[in-house]
Amino acid sequence: MRIAAGVEYCGTKFYGWQKQTRSRTVQQCIENAFSKVANHAITVQCAGRTDSGVHAFNQVIHFDTTSIRENHSWIFGANSNLPEDVNVTWVKQVNDEFHARFSAFSRQYKYIILNRPARSSVLGNLTSWQVEHLDDVLMSESAKYLIGKHDFTSFRATACQSKSPIRVIEYLSVKRHDELIIIDVKANAFLHHMVRNIAGVLIHVGNKKYPATWVKDVLQARDRKRGGITAPASGLYLIKVNYPDEFNIPSSPNCISNEFLQILFNHLVVNRE
Repeated sequence: MRIAAGVEYCGTKFYGWQKQTRSRTVQQCIENAFSKVANHAITVQCAGRTDSGVHAFNQVIHFDTTSIRENHSWIFGANSNLPEDVNVTWVKQVNDEFHARFSAFSRQYKYIILNRPARSSVLGNLTSWQVEHLDDVLMSESAKYLIGKHDFTSFRATACQSKSPIRVIEYLSVKRHDELIIIDVKANAFLHHMVRNIAGVLIHVGNKKYPATWVKDVLQARDRKRGGITAPASGLYLIKVNYPDEFNIPSSPNCISNEFLQILFNHLVVNRE
């Protein structure tokens, strides 16, 4: 049978998702945990491979197994064999046509910037810290140039292995919540480092090194060298993966909104007064 599952993790201490021979990865931890529950070797496929330091609230995976277990047994069995920075949130049986990566029609990420003069010892690995004040209004204005179907060569890593640089961004917003700036982006798929490179360009606009229209110039240049910095991985979160209704895949928790993140981080920050 084929099993789909949701995986949540803090990427700080992981060398990304994909299994490595000498480094700690999310895939390796997940496969080891499910293999113990299944009593045979498990290989998992994911919706999108995340880089070192990137977090996920709802990474979606699937694997094939000959073992029969109740859903709660898969969840609690796997979690009892996982470290504290990764866990399984849901499990369900799916038909053989489902594929965590190829069945998905869109993904959603949030990039979270802590914008204040002092760094945070609590949020250091959970946000991207920017000292200079960022103009979120300018960032929001410039983000509009990226919405739609475009060639995102200027926003892909030079090592990106995707055959085509064409992607469709359905939604892209920039909103400030006190000391947090949250970039929310949804697309059919993403290129390697695409979200972090978008964040890097928008940060340059926010600190007024470039005008809002510069984003359009970068996009049309189709040259990675024009795109500036790649923003740190620590601020990036995979929030949601969308599938056709026929698969009935659970969505990410409704509480993972900009407002929820603001409240969460406000409570985490110490000595705010």
